[in-house]
Amino acid sequence: MTLQRISLFALAMLTIVACDTATDADEGRSLELNISGLETLASGFHYEGWAMVDGQPVTTGKFNVDANGSYVDLAGNAISSTFEVDQDISTASAIVLTIEPAGDTDAIPATTKYMGGDLRSGSASLSVSHGSSLGDSYANAAGTYILGTPTDGPNSDETSGIWFLDLSSGMPATGLDLPTLPAGWAYEGWVVIDGNTVSTGTFLSVDGPDDAAPFSGPEPAPSFPGEDFLLNAPDGLTFPLDLSGRTAVISIEPMPDDTPAPFTLKPLAGPIPNAAEAFTSYMIDNNASSFPTGSASIR
Repeated sequence: MTLQRISLFALAMLTIVACDTATDADEGRSLELNISGLETLASGFHYEGWAMVDGQPVTTGKFNVDANGSYVDLAGNAISSTFEVDQDISTASAIVLTIEPAGDTDAIPATTKYMGGDLRSGSASLSVSHGSSLGDSYANAAGTYILGTPTDGPNSDETSGIWFLDLSSGMPATGLDLPTLPAGWAYEGWVVIDGNTVSTGTFLSVDGPDDAAPFSGPEPAPSFPGEDFLLNAPDGLTFPLDLSGRTAVISIEPMPDDTPAPFTLKPLAGPIPNAAEAFTSYMIDNNASSFPTGSASIR
């Protein structure tokens, strides 16, 4: 073999080795996310992925989704579902997705942990039931409510209020069967009226009052989540009104919240009967099948 051929052969081998080395260096530094059911976050809020490496969170990148559920950067530009990471995450034990507030720049996951999944052979199924996030599938969530307006006294506009309690025993009892939420989340009740979603207030405990009563009257209210729609009607609505045929909803809201509208997570939702009677207990449908699902893979 001539000297020229030996030099060319050596150069080719060096090129192969260099390519293999670069490929090896890149392995374990990419995370592919495939999640359906995410909503667009508003007011600068955004999603961030995290790989748990030796018990420590390593950011895998920030993103949002557009109206079609496609990934976008924080400026709204389309991006790939594969995120390049600054370090090797091939030994990560889990992937966690958080909701981060506007202007977030730290390397610490927000309290609002949305989805998670344990990695096995570099892949993970992501859900809200993972222990790092909400920790429950909500498949067993249940609820009962009544219509009534206790805050304006008896026998007045009694189908213009909703209270998440159970009167089937003749006495007010807890009407919601929901798991205790981790930090970063709160429940919120809603009624959908002619396309308008009107809040009944946020709450953490199913057997206590919620945090607000902007539409109720002056009389005492039950010590349960709920609202009378009697005063201070939002634009486009007139109170009091009959809630028959409307829709009752319990959502799970990130705290702090990016928008006053209901969040994607609605474990309980269903129609109020068209001829609903006051002080009669009605069941609300389980809606946990609508929760987002997804997967993550380290490349």
